[in-house]
Amino acid sequence: MRMGYGLRLEQTQKLIMTPELRQAITILQFSALELSSFVDEQLMENPLLEVVEENASSANSETEKENATQNSEEHNEAENTWDMDWEEYFQRQEERVTREYEPGSSETKRMEPFVATAPTLQEHLLEQLHVQKLSIPVNQVEYIIGNLDDNGYLELPLEEIAREQGIPVASAGKALSIVQSFDPLGVGARNLEECLRLQLPLIPDAPAHMSEFLRHLEDLAAGRLQRIATQMKVSTPEVQALADWVRKLDPKPGRRFSGSSEVRYIVPDVVVEEIEGQFIILVNDITVPRLGINQAYRTALSQNKEDDTRKFVEQKLNSAAWLIRSIEQRRTTLYKVANALVNRQEEFLRRGVRYLRPLTLKDIADEIGVHESTVSRATSNKYVQTPRGIFEFKFFFASGIKNEPGVTTEGIKQALKNLIASENPKAPYSDQKLSELLKEKEMEISRRTVAKYRDELGIPSTALRKRY
Repeated sequence: MRMGYGLRLEQTQKLIMTPELRQAITILQFSALELSSFVDEQLMENPLLEVVEENASSANSETEKENATQNSEEHNEAENTWDMDWEEYFQRQEERVTREYEPGSSETKRMEPFVATAPTLQEHLLEQLHVQKLSIPVNQVEYIIGNLDDNGYLELPLEEIAREQGIPVASAGKALSIVQSFDPLGVGARNLEECLRLQLPLIPDAPAHMSEFLRHLEDLAAGRLQRIATQMKVSTPEVQALADWVRKLDPKPGRRFSGSSEVRYIVPDVVVEEIEGQFIILVNDITVPRLGINQAYRTALSQNKEDDTRKFVEQKLNSAAWLIRSIEQRRTTLYKVANALVNRQEEFLRRGVRYLRPLTLKDIADEIGVHESTVSRATSNKYVQTPRGIFEFKFFFASGIKNEPGVTTEGIKQALKNLIASENPKAPYSDQKLSELLKEKEMEISRRTVAKYRDELGIPSTALRKRY
């Protein structure tokens, strides 16, 4: 074999990812809130970008220069009027507040509506602590409160708390007892049994065997009711009655309060409304301001002859124009995808989950004439509000069952839930029986698949569902 150096011409095709193309792809993946934050950052960085008011495009002018001058004059008048309105507004507010809270005022007293953050578990406990008269230092109790997890449990052993605080173990135990007496009952527990036992005062009419029954929580979780009945020397129905009482208690009392993982509110990116039997699609871009190009910089671009200044303005102008184009392209793509989904899943929107059709990214991509990756990016981390509720876009891409082209896993799960809800609790269906009943509904799946879907739905097995 001969080796050596040489030159040759070769023609190949390459896809070059320009910064503009990367930005367009990134914008397509943004949710409504993420896009709003991104636009705010761009408004700070690019002086050529400006927010266009909705009524600004309604004015017609003969020339672009006259239009820019008119907008500038209106802007100055608006600023002056705005300042005067704010002064008058604050003056009215001060007069009204003084009048409402003035002693002997005949007007109805009312408080302004405020949006307040819900207290955390630690804040709720500290508030109770600071109104207590304690025989031990407050910092010992505060230390325990600060080490509670989100569920309200204390994971640190008393020995470690005593060592960290430099106090006897008995003092740490006394501080823990104070925390366990606070609302909600069950906080400060070191395990599930202690948590439930602390809540027994909440059910004064509970059976006498309840305290003893709490020692058998592991057997209860495993469904070994007959074993519990034998050890407690009671009947199996009595054990089930005790289990019903336990379900009234809260195994995670700290979850009632806000924490670091606060509830995340969903802002739908697309809204689907049914009007006179027709589904109307609206892309939710209310949170994103309308963008335009600052006319003053356009004039500077045509007049300025300096290379550096002109180059800077040209660069920012191109960046602004591409951003506006990318946002509009995102809006168009979202609308096309949502429209295709509504057309394919119209039966679901009208009749429910049972009629959700199997669908893939490729189906939508072929219909709107784009690549699958574009559909994937357009639907990633986005939500759609429908008459059936708010769903993630991925929900509509339901997987189908082999040899059953019109049946989806979501439809089977819904049918499975309905069957179990209507069963006789004294003789619940087995997984094999559920498989046979689903076959009668033209949903042919195996017993193992039934067990898999039942586990995903959080439905216990036949033995655990049985009532004696």
